[in-house]
Amino acid sequence: MDRKRTLFLIEMAVFAALAYLLDLVSNFIFSRIWPQGGSVSIAMVPVFLMAIRWGLKGGLLTGFLFGLLQFAIGMPKIYHPVQGIVDYLVAFTVVGFAGLLSGQIKIAFRDGDGKRLKKLIVWAVLIGGGLRYVAHFFTGWIFFGSYAPKNIPASWFSLTYNGSYMIPSMILCIILIILILSAIPKRML
Repeated sequence: MDRKRTLFLIEMAVFAALAYLLDLVSNFIFSRIWPQGGSVSIAMVPVFLMAIRWGLKGGLLTGFLFGLLQFAIGMPKIYHPVQGIVDYLVAFTVVGFAGLLSGQIKIAFRDGDGKRLKKLIVWAVLIGGGLRYVAHFFTGWIFFGSYAPKNIPASWFSLTYNGSYMIPSMILCIILIILILSAIPKRML
């Protein structure tokens, strides 16, 4: 196995494990606020960083591995097999679609174009985090709509419930990724 592939596999495993640990901490802290699952978390940051560093493949595989870790050894809230697959495997895999902007982010980073870099990071997080939000929205609407208060449509309940933790999580991820990328040397990306 060549050195670059070995590095990729090691980074993917380490970053997926880091995402899992960050998510465990946030779930412990916020489990009473969101009893049907979800929490304000920075767990997507390692997936976003892999997506930026290694592109679409790195992001998707790291997200999938993170979701698999949650599915297999975490404390998943699974009420139906389809819901479990979408809420864990699909939702965290699609975070890796932030890798679609990897090349542009690397160019802005190497050129020292801070303004463009920040815009691209925001878009990358909106793509990956937004797709995860959509996945959680659909499972919330279809499988958790019964938790909606009386006279509130299940779709509205899912949109607001999932938005209450996904939007702050995405904002935190944007801030942290900008801080991390501003602190690393150009050769690291």
